[in-house]
Amino acid sequence: MQPVDRQTYRAVAAPAPKQQGPRRDPAPSRMAYKAHRLWLTPVFRAFLRVGVPVFLVLLLTGWYFSNPTNRYAIGEKLTAMKRSVQERPEFMVKLMAVEGATPIVSDAVRTILPIDFPISSFDLDLDVMRNEIMKLDVVAEAELRIRPGGVLEVAISERAPVIVWRTGEQLELLDNTGHRVASLTARSARADLPLVVGEGAQDAIKEALMIFAAARPLATQLRGLVRVGARRWDVVLKDDQRILLPENAPVAALEQILALDQAQDLLARDLTIIDMRNPLRPTLRMADQATDELRRIKALDLGDTSQ
Repeated sequence: MQPVDRQTYRAVAAPAPKQQGPRRDPAPSRMAYKAHRLWLTPVFRAFLRVGVPVFLVLLLTGWYFSNPTNRYAIGEKLTAMKRSVQERPEFMVKLMAVEGATPIVSDAVRTILPIDFPISSFDLDLDVMRNEIMKLDVVAEAELRIRPGGVLEVAISERAPVIVWRTGEQLELLDNTGHRVASLTARSARADLPLVVGEGAQDAIKEALMIFAAARPLATQLRGLVRVGARRWDVVLKDDQRILLPENAPVAALEQILALDQAQDLLARDLTIIDMRNPLRPTLRMADQATDELRRIKALDLGDTSQ
């Protein structure tokens, strides 16, 4: 066997060199790059941290409440919790106090507000209750509040009647604005108040009060005022005497008559009507008996003249 050369042995024994494949690119792929950039976006990260959990919570909540039994159970629990708070002792109203009202009005208020005490203050609608009270004609103003101690206070301001209005067979009490206060069964029940008669009288109460104030010297003779044509007044005195006032400035016309009466005792004469509808030309109408007597006197004067 022939000896092998060392160099030849190394060439034979040495492994064949490996074939190198294509070199790997260290840069990320397009999809990885886009995903990395998307993750660095604050909105996307906020969506993952907040949006996704919220969406899952809403999804689970919607699924839970889609069951009617679950909804009813939750509603019952909320109602029970609400009532337990509303019916605590500090929120309970035990009685009602009506202030500033006469006994009749106080009873009327309690009638239109049939409250079953004790009751929670949350169950009382004070605005609705006030509107109900204001439907009473006698009530000018009403204020409701809940005082400490569980007291519902109703403060009433009543209308003050200043005049009696006769319309047909009915008698009504009116305040100084012409608003109805109450009905009257008999004139004698409020003989202290002046009387107005006629349709539309309630719309001119302020003017009527001014006329009554000017007619104070005739207080013992004055019976009342009659509204004529919803535009002017007649002053009615005893013995059916009438003073026909004009539509404009009726007080001035009445004062003119009072001045004549004081100077010439005009109203003591046998007159039935003093027409002041034209203040520049007053007209007097005598009673029938006085007219006949005047005619008789004139006839006598004419007879004496012919002789």
